[in-house]
Amino acid sequence: MPIIPAAQGGSQTGMSSEAFDYVIAGGGSAGSVLAARLSEDPSVTVCLIEAGSEGRDVLVRTPIGAAVYMRGLFGVRNWAFTTVPQPGLNGRQGFQPRGKALGGSSAINAMLYTRGVPADYDRWEAEGAKGWSWQDVLPYFRKAEDNIRGEDTFHGAGGPLQVAEQQNPHPVNEAFFEAAEHCQFRRNDDFNGPDQEGVGYYQVTQFHEKGRRGERCSAAAAYLHPVMDRPNLKVMTGTMATRVVMEGRRATGVQYRQGSKTGTVQARREVILSGGAFNSPQLLMLSGIGDGSELAQRGIDVVHHLPGTGRNLQDHLDFIQLYRSRDNRLFGLGPGAAFNILRAISDWRAGKPSILSSSFAESGAFLKTDPSLEVPDIQLHFVCAMVDDHTRKLHWGYGYSCHVCVLRPHSRGTVSLESADPLAPPRIDPAFLSDERDLDLLVKGAKITRTIMQAPPLDKFRNGELYLRGDETDGELREHIRSRADTIYHPVGTCRMGTDDLAVTDPNLRVRGVENLRVVDASVMPSLIGGNTNAPPIMIAERAAGMIAKDR
Repeated sequence: MPIIPAAQGGSQTGMSSEAFDYVIAGGGSAGSVLAARLSEDPSVTVCLIEAGSEGRDVLVRTPIGAAVYMRGLFGVRNWAFTTVPQPGLNGRQGFQPRGKALGGSSAINAMLYTRGVPADYDRWEAEGAKGWSWQDVLPYFRKAEDNIRGEDTFHGAGGPLQVAEQQNPHPVNEAFFEAAEHCQFRRNDDFNGPDQEGVGYYQVTQFHEKGRRGERCSAAAAYLHPVMDRPNLKVMTGTMATRVVMEGRRATGVQYRQGSKTGTVQARREVILSGGAFNSPQLLMLSGIGDGSELAQRGIDVVHHLPGTGRNLQDHLDFIQLYRSRDNRLFGLGPGAAFNILRAISDWRAGKPSILSSSFAESGAFLKTDPSLEVPDIQLHFVCAMVDDHTRKLHWGYGYSCHVCVLRPHSRGTVSLESADPLAPPRIDPAFLSDERDLDLLVKGAKITRTIMQAPPLDKFRNGELYLRGDETDGELREHIRSRADTIYHPVGTCRMGTDDLAVTDPNLRVRGVENLRVVDASVMPSLIGGNTNAPPIMIAERAAGMIAKDR
């Protein structure tokens, strides 16, 4: 993978350039939180290693810039991984965008702030993650937040992460709500409140304070950027962690590559991996921790046989229905598009509401495919543009689209090594639709979505549909799903915490059978939550910082 030129943040006064108390590999959402929280104690030293940039550029700060970085061109701000061919998707290779900058995927995502439902976390505890029930994790969600709605039972105020309302939503969202209500689905003004079910606007991780209102509030912007001048914190960007240095079964540091230079950072207390669901298991395996037989096949000396490493990959598979519209206020390619953007830039500079602050997916829904269910089992993202193939396939004109995904899929995939080369991408196999139940449920979700999208309140916006005719049989819908569905960017589970033989980390996030090594990111999640997955790693890192401080 290309290495971005290095930059360092923070003064290094009084610090060793080679040894720190804590070395964190990966500056994504969890890594940014950890580096900031651990370095609050001036008596400890922290080094954060990140392969990407500092994540401060204008296209990161401007929410609409996600449309540029999401495409993965030239590997800028995006690892732009691909999967192995997926039998369940007619042999297609899936695309897996992941943020490559401080803040990780929170630097390029749609900024949607959802947590799932309490039962998701109670299930974690039932699956072996003792101490991670809803009542255990809610205080850390609240601690992280500075919610524009203020503090109550479900929301926090005064935390680093600013959570805002949609800044300037398009009127088509209200038509979408009316269409859903026409189909007997109710309105919900707070997906993170006492009840998730319904249709409404998403809250977003955007600054709501004066002076930065509307800017993306990535995990790095919230936690890390404001403290990078701490003398006990060193941030190494443009630096790829290539291996955990081991002495027997004890982690003592991290090897890295920075351009053509290689080096080692020593860890006096702990090494912490925060590379996410793909990079963290990859780094473990490159370091000799994983399934022994698979490591031997790659020519890697086995340090610790931990066969669950890289297993249990779960992700939300997404199917999109796209519609054309004559409304040129929607995002699109047309004669007025350039004028709209120029006007939006002018409004943005003047501090006025602007389409540049849009998350694209401004609203959505959590719905039940069966009224007897206790919690929603599908999620909709309503987007004010024709988003096709991760924005890589463009269509002339204006329009909107609606995504649907199955919230708790049964399919399980793997992350493994393509080779022993640390610069090679990991081998990603989500095994999408390997469990037929996921396809059955996605067909139900697609039919519900279509019913809403064809309802009369959207008639004034609709001007034809791409791909679907409208009278497809279930069999034809299944084929459409296999030919076009792909991830909606929520991979988790590959360093699962638990107590069984295939758990990679224990409930304190320590790698089982190894000393001084933890994993803190979405890879430790035992199972997917019913929603977008940026909020949980931030919560996990908040909680992990407390665990690490307690151990110290």
